[in-house]
Amino acid sequence: GALSQSSTQAVNGVSHRGKVLTLDSMNPNVKRVEYAVRGPIVQRAVQIEKELKEGVKKPFTEVIKANIGDAHAMGQKPITFLRQVLALCSYPELLEDNMFPEDAKKRARRILESCGGHSIGAYSASQGIECIRQDVARYIERRDGGIPSSPDNIYLSTGASDAIVTMLKLLVCGEGRSRTGVMISIPQYPLYSAALADLGAVQISYYLDEDKCWSLDVAELRRALNAARQHCNPRVLCIINPGNPTGQVQSRQCIEDVIRFAKEEHLFLMADEVYQDNVYAEGCKFHSFKKVLFEMGPEYSSTVEMASFHSTSKCYMGECGFRGGYMEVINMDPEVKAQLTKLVSVRLCPPVPGQALLDLVVNPPQPDEPSYTTFMKERTAVLAALAEKARLTEETFNTVPGITCNPVQGAMYTFPRITLPQKAIDKAKEEGQVPDMYYCMRLLEEEGICLVPGSGFGQREGTFHFRMTILPPTEKLKVVLQKIREFHLRFTQEFS
Repeated sequence: GALSQSSTQAVNGVSHRGKVLTLDSMNPNVKRVEYAVRGPIVQRAVQIEKELKEGVKKPFTEVIKANIGDAHAMGQKPITFLRQVLALCSYPELLEDNMFPEDAKKRARRILESCGGHSIGAYSASQGIECIRQDVARYIERRDGGIPSSPDNIYLSTGASDAIVTMLKLLVCGEGRSRTGVMISIPQYPLYSAALADLGAVQISYYLDEDKCWSLDVAELRRALNAARQHCNPRVLCIINPGNPTGQVQSRQCIEDVIRFAKEEHLFLMADEVYQDNVYAEGCKFHSFKKVLFEMGPEYSSTVEMASFHSTSKCYMGECGFRGGYMEVINMDPEVKAQLTKLVSVRLCPPVPGQALLDLVVNPPQPDEPSYTTFMKERTAVLAALAEKARLTEETFNTVPGITCNPVQGAMYTFPRITLPQKAIDKAKEEGQVPDMYYCMRLLEEEGICLVPGSGFGQREGTFHFRMTILPPTEKLKVVLQKIREFHLRFTQEFS
């Protein structure tokens, strides 16, 4: 584009342009990217933390960040066995030490033997270490009751995010009306909208039904698809199950309906299943898309193209910082698979410590091994605490006039609906803010609690929400819920 006036100055009659890279000359797609869970509200929270450290007086002593599913940051303890093996892998001299159980050493030796130069500091194969991919395939087979999985279809990744973005990159093409359209749920995890903006793809929004506990309805998928066909070429359907930010767990029937829809409409399925161990509600059960696909018979299992994703960051592990994950691709054209392998090889490989960690998640201690009892005790305790916190959160919010909250069936978030007085909505508009952003900013300034407004995830016109993680330790969570309650009543009072 034309250079803006300000960036061209004549010095001694010689024209000196300003910066090469300016807002006007940078990639316009990047400017369209928004990522609410690390957005302006979080930046302000970090600023407030600095102010507290410098002794600025506030009505609170600490900022509680309930904005992102970062389990360890919220006080969840790492699982001993996972960290023992990683310690051994990072510092193999410890293999001589008697502190460590034999099964941890055995796992570490096996991982180190598959590393170049017996070091997790070496690059691995681009698709991920072979023996780890074999373990992932075996894990999937066990999880899905014996449906076969091949290590060749497994790609290890830098957390699930990296695999999701890579897959979208492969799927996006075309110009104008033939541009790839990607169906994502609203509310959605903003990785999806951000990646689509970055890739210049077309976002097709389908709405989850809040009145039916955020369930997915095929009629709504069909509505969204038909509307989108006017201006793009819909080719991809993304599903998050258990849901983020909404915490619903899909019924088996619903998954079948979605698979039928994908086949009829010739869509590529992306199943984000990173919360598969986080299921709390009575009568809810996790069903993987792959298992249901294969149980529907060859008419579906040999034709529907799909990629499913899992990660070390959630569930009972909560090991976000290691960036471990995998995807399994199903029914992918072999020539495209070669292109996918080429694409991942450009990035060399996913972090090897993350791959090692993933190996332990898919191949945990067995009943006859020394670490089994402790491992199961820790795993059960983490998941039980989350289930308790899910119940506590839903119950507490539903006692507050003006807040309604669906059961948190799974994952680690709640997405309550808040009723805001008209005067508050007007005030927010005056300040140039979205109403639920204004609400969350005020909550942060007055109570030191950092939440993400529903507008960051998408919501039906005229409704307002926020997303909160259920991760703080139970006692702290009770305080957070109480503070939100008091704030909500005060805020409503002020604008009534």
